[in-house]
Amino acid sequence: MLQTQQRTVANGRRPFSTGRRAVVLKVAAPVAASAPTTVPVQFHQEKLGALVNEQQFKAVIKGLVASGKMPAYLEPAWEYFYDNYKKAVVNSGVPGADEKLVTQVQASILDNVLLQAVQPYTFPSFHTRITEPYNYYDFGQRYVGTLIDFQNSVLGHRERWDRVQELIEQKHNVVLLANHQTEADPGVFAHMLASTHPKLATDVIYVAGDRVVTDPMCKPFSMGRNLFCVHSKKHMDDVPELKAAKMETNRKTLISMQRKLNEGGVLIWIAPSGGRDRPGADGKWTPDTFDPAAVELMRNLVQRAKQPGHIMPMSMYSFPLMPPPKTVDKSIGERRLTNFTGVGISLCEELDVASINSGSEDKEVQQRALAVAAHTAVTESYKQLEQAVQDPAFRASRSEFSQPWLQVA
Repeated sequence: MLQTQQRTVANGRRPFSTGRRAVVLKVAAPVAASAPTTVPVQFHQEKLGALVNEQQFKAVIKGLVASGKMPAYLEPAWEYFYDNYKKAVVNSGVPGADEKLVTQVQASILDNVLLQAVQPYTFPSFHTRITEPYNYYDFGQRYVGTLIDFQNSVLGHRERWDRVQELIEQKHNVVLLANHQTEADPGVFAHMLASTHPKLATDVIYVAGDRVVTDPMCKPFSMGRNLFCVHSKKHMDDVPELKAAKMETNRKTLISMQRKLNEGGVLIWIAPSGGRDRPGADGKWTPDTFDPAAVELMRNLVQRAKQPGHIMPMSMYSFPLMPPPKTVDKSIGERRLTNFTGVGISLCEELDVASINSGSEDKEVQQRALAVAAHTAVTESYKQLEQAVQDPAFRASRSEFSQPWLQVA
C-alpha cells in the first residue's frame, strides 16, 4: 500500500537472495502529495536498476532487439509505451514525478517481462499474491499510483465499505459485481481503499480471465493479486485442441471458489460483462451488459456456501487512465496508452436476491432479472461517480463521495 505503509531503504539499495537471482531495491521518488511512493523499486537484474533516463532505457531496448532477446516489433511498441507514460507522469505536476522515476518504473516492468521469458510463471486455479522475496503487489501499486490524480479521485459510499469490512470480519462472504474498464483496475481498487480499508485492498480475490494470466505485460502485475483463474467463454474456442484443458481448469477453479466461500470471510471481485467496457457509438463510456450466467454462477456459489453471503454491485471509473482498444481483440500484446487522471470506485446497496426473483418461477427469467438489477445499479452509480471525478463542485456537494487519502496525507 502506497498511502499507508511507506518504507525506505538505507543507502538507496539492499540486495537479497531469490534463489536464482538477486533482488535489488532502489528508493523511488515521491509521485503524489497524497500518496508518496517511497516504497522501494525492486529489480531482479541489478543493471536495470541502474537506469535513470530515457536514453539509457531505450539503448537497453535496442540492445535486447539486436541480441535477439526481444522481437524487433516490440521496440517501437515499447518506445511508444515509454514516451506515452513519460508524458503522463512528468506533466502531472506531482513533486518527484520526473524522468528518473519514469525510467525506474519502466525498467522494473521490463525487468519482470524479461524474467517471465526465461522463468515463466504458471497460474494455478487459485493464486495467492506474491510479496516475497519480490513484492509484486508493491510493483503494481507503484506503477498505477504514478498515473492516479489523487486530488481528483473519489471513494463512493465509504460507510458501505465499512459494512463490507464488518461482514468479512464476521466470516460472511461478499461478492462485488463490477464493471471493468482497464488493465489497471485492481491497482485502482486497492489505491482507493488502502487508506481506509487496507485489508480489503490487499485481500480481495479477483476472478481473472485469459489475458491477465497469459499476456507477458500483464502477468507480473497479476502475480501481485489474489486470483481465481478462469477461461472465459469469449476465448474458450480460440484454440480448439486446448478447449478440454481449459474446461478442466475452470472446473478446478470452481472447486477452489466453493472451498474458499465455505471457509468464509472472502471478498470476491468479478466483472460479469466478461471484459472491459468499450465506448458506445457516441463515444461515451457506460458499463457493458452483465452476462446472466456469470451473475447466476456467483449467486449459486454464495447460496451453497457454508457461510452467509452477500452480493453487491460496484461501479468503477478508470477508463482515462489506460483506455483499452475500442474493439475486443483476442490477440495478445495490445498497444498501451496511459494518462494521469482521476479515478474512483463506488459501492451500491446489496442486492435483495429473494425480492428480485419473486416475480417469476422461471429460472431463466430470474437469472436475467438479477443480472439486469445488478447492471442497472452499477450504471446509475457510474453516472454519479463519473460526475464526482470530473466535477469538483459536484463531489463537494455530495456527502457520499470522499477523498480519505487526502485527510491522512
